[in-house]
Amino acid sequence: MEKQEYTITIYTENSIGMIGRISTIFSRRKINIESLNTSPSEVEGIHRFTILITEIEEVVRKLCRQIEKQVEVLKAYYNTNDEVIWQEQALYKVPTEVITEKVYVERLLRQYGASAVVIRKDYTVFETAGHREEIDKLTEELTKYNLIEFVRGARIAIIKESAGFHAKLKEFERREPSEDVVENEYLEKGDDVFTM
Repeated sequence: MEKQEYTITIYTENSIGMIGRISTIFSRRKINIESLNTSPSEVEGIHRFTILITEIEEVVRKLCRQIEKQVEVLKAYYNTNDEVIWQEQALYKVPTEVITEKVYVERLLRQYGASAVVIRKDYTVFETAGHREEIDKLTEELTKYNLIEFVRGARIAIIKESAGFHAKLKEFERREPSEDVVENEYLEKGDDVFTM
């Protein structure tokens, strides 16, 4: 079996130390996390982890089962790149004079859909989103024109073939016992709870 990129999506309760417990599961198995993003999900109080790793499917399957054993984890999915819609974000800081003097740089930024975030006399910061290959290519090109600073954000992804976790969570909540208090029959009659 050949290694390939997998995007692992984990839905968890919003609790302190969760990121540490999840990353420990990866480090114990000597699996490198290439990208990690955590954010609120579409469900209030539920957080979503998006983790990118390169591994064989059998290892990823076992890893997701291990992650789901954590008390606060509601569900862990894994998908190949073909099964998700994904993007990475990047910020580039370039000298402003390069943009104003070099027409090619301006065209390049437009070609990659980069938009200005901050424009100063000494530098301009651009942002763009795309696949890693696109971001790498733009970074490589801007390096030729005195790229001052570059940072890439973690992968964000949405599973293509899914009704979404929100629907599954709503179904789960519907099946859960209600919060209405149902008094014990013995207590209603004033009997001792311990008598049969």
